[in-house]
Amino acid sequence: MLVKITMKLTINDTPVEVAEGTTVFQAAKKAGIYIPAICNHPSLKPWGGCRMCVVEIKNMRGYPPSCSTPAADGMIVRSDTPALQELRRTILELMLTEHPSSCLLCQRKGDCDPYRQTIRKAGTTSGCQFCPKNKRCELQTVVEYVGLKEIRLKTEFRGLPVHREDAFFDRDYNLCIMCGRCVRVCNEVRGSGTLSFIYRGHRTLPGTAYNRSLRDSGCQFCGACVDVCPTGALTERLNRWEGPAERQVVTTCPYCASGCQLALEIKKDRLIRVHPVLENTPNQGQACVKGRFGIVEFVHHKDRLKQPYIKKDGVLTASTWDEALAAAAQKLKTYKPEEVAVISSSRCTNEENYLAQKLARAVLGTNNVDQCARI
Repeated sequence: MLVKITMKLTINDTPVEVAEGTTVFQAAKKAGIYIPAICNHPSLKPWGGCRMCVVEIKNMRGYPPSCSTPAADGMIVRSDTPALQELRRTILELMLTEHPSSCLLCQRKGDCDPYRQTIRKAGTTSGCQFCPKNKRCELQTVVEYVGLKEIRLKTEFRGLPVHREDAFFDRDYNLCIMCGRCVRVCNEVRGSGTLSFIYRGHRTLPGTAYNRSLRDSGCQFCGACVDVCPTGALTERLNRWEGPAERQVVTTCPYCASGCQLALEIKKDRLIRVHPVLENTPNQGQACVKGRFGIVEFVHHKDRLKQPYIKKDGVLTASTWDEALAAAAQKLKTYKPEEVAVISSSRCTNEENYLAQKLARAVLGTNNVDQCARI
């Protein structure tokens, strides 16, 4: 019999009980305590590269990163001391020397929304109000949390060209903060190896071998790199200026029967964005190119059928579902069971396909059942 070992620790005077193997960062999250972490992501192994998640632990030397420090029984942790916040502000200053920061530090940034007209669609992102990730950017959250007010170091705009040659999303490395998430998810989780760190020193950036396009580098266009990017460096092209969603609806991807769970982002009762759900078994926060990028455009396509049609006098005519189902049932009555075949779709869930064959065998009395799963 396996015995689950738990340990009790205290974070910011809040007692937390966690299982063995839990990190301090995960323990804080369980307790509802926010610790900034730019390089950390639930889909990735702890890296401790950005040093933003550093904490103070009693009887432990220095400032260990909470994302890679295992929780221990009796541990006493502080994550919000003045010394830690000052250290984080210094780290942020270094990050922002090459990241557009005019809006991040503006004392009147709250006044932009009521008076902003069309400045969002600027050719070059020089601040948050000109960035497609505005109000969805983790860097904004971290800057607000640590209270950064100024950058005392010399700043410089990289002036790099934006990569727009590939499908679905753009790569603007002028906004990259070198968190490494995109490179790590491409290699650790997807096993694609399309992205890596290229160049050296202050010129280091995520990229492809020989600066080739993603398509020529074997990219699967799964969108995992876009999903983990904390800034606007990687942004989906189709919904680039839609802004944050008003609500989310979790559903099952319709493109196959694997059962991948997707979160549909809704704004003004309109689907604007899709991303995979992290906390689920089938896909564990991952999606294929169809599930990640092929839903929004399909839903809003001008040729999409949105209601059933019945052929009347040789002409397909729009009808209601009740009328269409009644017409189908009436027509089926004119055939013998062996004259009927039921073909279901591979885009249905396994449960729906089971019901289709149940309808065929138990109701219609036919064993002529097939399913188009051979795509």
